[in-house]
Amino acid sequence: MTGATVYLLLGLSLLLATVLPHATRRIALSPPMVLVGVGMAFGFLPLVDEVSLDPEEHRELITHVTEFTVLVSLMGVGLAIDRALEARSWRSWRSWSPVWRLLLVTMPLTIGGVLLLGWWVAGLAPAVALLLGAVLAPTDPVLASDVQVGEPMTEDVDRPEGEDPDGTEEDDDIRFSLTAEAGLNDGLAFPFVHLALLLLAGGFGLSETAEWVGWYVAGKIAVGVAVGGAIGWLLGRQAFHARADTLRLAEVGEPLLALAALLASYGAAELIGGYGFLAVFVCAMRLRASQRDHSYQRAMHGLVERLERLMTLLVLLVLGMAMTQGLLDHLDWRGIVVALALVLVVRPVAGYVALAVLPRGEQHDGGLDRGEKLAVSFFGVRGVGSLFYLGYATSHEHVPDEPWLWSTVAFTIIVSVLLHGVTATPAMARIDARRGREPATA
Repeated sequence: MTGATVYLLLGLSLLLATVLPHATRRIALSPPMVLVGVGMAFGFLPLVDEVSLDPEEHRELITHVTEFTVLVSLMGVGLAIDRALEARSWRSWRSWSPVWRLLLVTMPLTIGGVLLLGWWVAGLAPAVALLLGAVLAPTDPVLASDVQVGEPMTEDVDRPEGEDPDGTEEDDDIRFSLTAEAGLNDGLAFPFVHLALLLLAGGFGLSETAEWVGWYVAGKIAVGVAVGGAIGWLLGRQAFHARADTLRLAEVGEPLLALAALLASYGAAELIGGYGFLAVFVCAMRLRASQRDHSYQRAMHGLVERLERLMTLLVLLVLGMAMTQGLLDHLDWRGIVVALALVLVVRPVAGYVALAVLPRGEQHDGGLDRGEKLAVSFFGVRGVGSLFYLGYATSHEHVPDEPWLWSTVAFTIIVSVLLHGVTATPAMARIDARRGREPATA
């Protein structure tokens, strides 16, 4: 493939990615669906045959590209969430009730459900089945824009009628719940990935169990939250409240602070052993809390959103090309059953159980009615994060059945992209219409 051809294809793809969000806003067709289809079309070109797209040959490259894509998305969703989380306010914590339920109940149940499917249906070793569950359990902040909150509401934007100016999104608990879940569970799936790797390494006993609970579950999560919160607070003070006018980046309007915050929080957390994904999301939320209604928040979010769009374009095009170049060669009926069961049964049931048992009242912030519970349970989009976790795991340990895992994970993502992409727009429009409001644009 010549350099000129690459530039032409990338230019056309970037133009498509720029137009798609606006062209598909009110129809049952999502930009990820189109981008994967374009990638598949590129894959049939004879010039692509000379490029190897075997994931086993590019584990580290896949890991780093998907890692950065998820990081950019986490910063974006952290800046976009309008609902505050005040550490000393019990009311604030309770308004996040759906998120805590999705993280503490739905995600473990989903991991367990996929583990059983992998062991019982696919015949995988327990450690490999656990890895598959950990890889597929997190919902994705990258491909779920159709069911997530949009841009941050700041002082330069007219708020919808009836919305509380203190940052609480009235009557939009669906988008808030799915956005916050996607922002947090990418970091919280890591303990189960590590558990699978420890089991694959062998010799997992009582001491290793204590280490996993004490460090991989509690310690690394605490470090990630602390580092992200500290860096977000420091950068927020510098951007909005620095004594010197020249250091107040919010007044200058330089949005690169968002990228600096992303890199600094992730690097610092990883250097001292914490979960970097979690640190980035917490950093973004803390940065947003520094001065929630300032227009600078939208400037930072706009920069991150454009970078996310570019990275998503790259990942989805390559994923589509790889599908026509052998990525699905190892897919069999077992992988199809696992993928369909996860998207159609395991996640919806686990989500509904978490939200329906001892529910928070509908009249309160964070309370969902039956239709909203069904929507939140169903729209658990799988995507780029799953590719990262599988790339990370296979780069650190020999994983049996690796080719089958790549095919199954890729197929699951495609099923999610198609199913959720087709249903998101009409479902959310119907819910918005029932509330008597204009459909939100993500």
